[in-house]
Amino acid sequence: MKFHYVRIQGKELVENTMQGKGVFSICMQMLKDDVMDEEDTDLYKEIDDWFAHELPWPEPCKRQEKVVCWFKTETDTMMKMMQPVMWLLERYNHPYDVVYTNHPGEIVYEDQYQVCCKTDGKLIIEPVPESWSPDE
Repeated sequence: MKFHYVRIQGKELVENTMQGKGVFSICMQMLKDDVMDEEDTDLYKEIDDWFAHELPWPEPCKRQEKVVCWFKTETDTMMKMMQPVMWLLERYNHPYDVVYTNHPGEIVYEDQYQVCCKTDGKLIIEPVPESWSPDE
């Protein structure tokens, strides 16, 4: 199966979207908390500068709307640039998920590299289903 979108996100949820926190926000928090050593801080700042120059900043994100951004998988440039960011998360023991989908939600912004999709900001927690395993 070929997936069209990918998102790298932390295990913590963002209050307005109730979705996993994006890796840029995670790394900026690590910088603010002075978690990274100087060399790694410089590496992240270099990567962040590259993304700031190459990746458009979606208006819904600027306004802190209830949106989640996904990279398009049709170009691998963004994911190649994300490899050192994921390495930094690993180095500083910050858990994250790489999520692939073909159905990211209602697209409210799109450019050649990414889409931003609406989320209702609701977290649905369902009860544990009955076991589906066969009886012994």
